[in-house]
Amino acid sequence: MDGNIEFTMGLSQGIAWPWPIAVYLFFAGISGGALAVALFIRFYKKQTENTPFLKAASLVSLVTIALGMICLVLDLTNPLFFWRILVFYNLNSVMSVGVIALSAYIPLVALVTLFAMEEEIKAYKPLNFLLPIIDKLRGIRAPSEKLVLVLAMSVCAYTGFLISALIRFPIINTSVLPALFVASGLSAGAAAAKMIAVSVFKEDLHSKDMHTLHAIEWPVMAAEALFLFMIIMSLATGNEGAQAAFAGFHTGVWANVFWIGVVGIGFVGPLLLNFATGKAFSHSAKAFYMSGACAVVGMMCLRMFVIYAGQLNAI
Repeated sequence: MDGNIEFTMGLSQGIAWPWPIAVYLFFAGISGGALAVALFIRFYKKQTENTPFLKAASLVSLVTIALGMICLVLDLTNPLFFWRILVFYNLNSVMSVGVIALSAYIPLVALVTLFAMEEEIKAYKPLNFLLPIIDKLRGIRAPSEKLVLVLAMSVCAYTGFLISALIRFPIINTSVLPALFVASGLSAGAAAAKMIAVSVFKEDLHSKDMHTLHAIEWPVMAAEALFLFMIIMSLATGNEGAQAAFAGFHTGVWANVFWIGVVGIGFVGPLLLNFATGKAFSHSAKAFYMSGACAVVGMMCLRMFVIYAGQLNAI
């Protein structure tokens, strides 16, 4: 990688990977998770129509990956030279491999969004110039969706691989982190897309897609909790450096972020809204949006905790 491309340290008092990286990891996870879940459902149910959830997921995916890339570029020491990352590759670098995946993922997400939003594009005349492009590319829709599904999962995992290469930080340097980021991306991405599908594209709260999403969100959350438990136990029972890093889970401000934000809001919040408040409320629109917001906020807290507690509790 070119020497002029470095991540800033001034924003966070010597933290090598500051908050813009956590925000980027958040947006990338939402993007990959939302689209992956929508395409899983599309292929599993053999859907041919553009469902409200597919529209919402593709739109969320496109917007969040664009915002994530803005965060990533702005955090470079020389943002105007970001194009060098696209020219100079090092296949031994996790970042370079990720850039290659993103270079294919972003245009494919834009293409899938065009296909999914075709009816809206027809209805909005200023965007009608896109219709000939959609017609010409319609034949590659199916293979494009299959490829972008693989890339969406790769992007979720890549965000974990990217930072897990930091060997001095036991909280971060774990092989479980990519799996945790995939699970949390699927959970929060689906939650964000569900809220957009209902609020913008008028999806019925009790539609078949919503029931499917409700059925899969609990196994995904269970997997996420399991991966977190594995990381915590590996640190608590590990060597001296790992046990020192375990302090990040029970001391300091970032321990509060973990227990209040990740566990309290991200896990306990949705559980209470769906089980402890009664069936009538758990099926209401208010509970639906509150539960979705809890999942998204919990994921953001997880990314912030991993980035900051991971770096502050080094070997």
